[in-house]
Amino acid sequence: MNRLVNNLILIAGGVLTGGLIWLVSAPPRGAPVDLRPAPTPAPLVVHVTGAVAEPGVYDLPAGARVLDALEAAGGLLPEAEPGSLNQAAPLTDGDQVIVAAASSEVGSVSDDGPGPSSSGAPPPGGLVNINTAGLEELESLPGIGPSIAQRIIDYREANGPFSKTADIVNVSGIGPATFEQIKDRITVVP
Repeated sequence: MNRLVNNLILIAGGVLTGGLIWLVSAPPRGAPVDLRPAPTPAPLVVHVTGAVAEPGVYDLPAGARVLDALEAAGGLLPEAEPGSLNQAAPLTDGDQVIVAAASSEVGSVSDDGPGPSSSGAPPPGGLVNINTAGLEELESLPGIGPSIAQRIIDYREANGPFSKTADIVNVSGIGPATFEQIKDRITVVP
């Protein structure tokens, strides 16, 4: 009989212990339990332009990095300046990745301010650095004539260098339509 009592005590103790563990770990009464799966992160849409094999807009998975965007765009061209980018940087939706070409700094700066390069125009496929380009280089861009080119130079002399290519719309005479025409041909590489 002692053995039976001991077994009953052990069983009762186990049931009580299990019940206590369940009570402690169970959600409070009336608390809603969310059984839905966690949301899937939305894909990123990024614009890759400049010295890449296939410039364009690409859908990338959440958590993608600049390196992933470059691979999606077919990789770097031989004239690309890979040191101008942090290829490990994480991307966010709507980012633009601009790959500078070694020849993108075609402008020169003298004591009198920015002046034209020796050739007067960027090399084929090269980007015009709107922070250093002279009149002739700026005029080589679609929709940019002599007066707007001069306004670009005047603007950067008054306000300092452009921090991103989209800032060029702050120049009088350059609106969204003109920016769309030139955005793949300009850079702000220091």
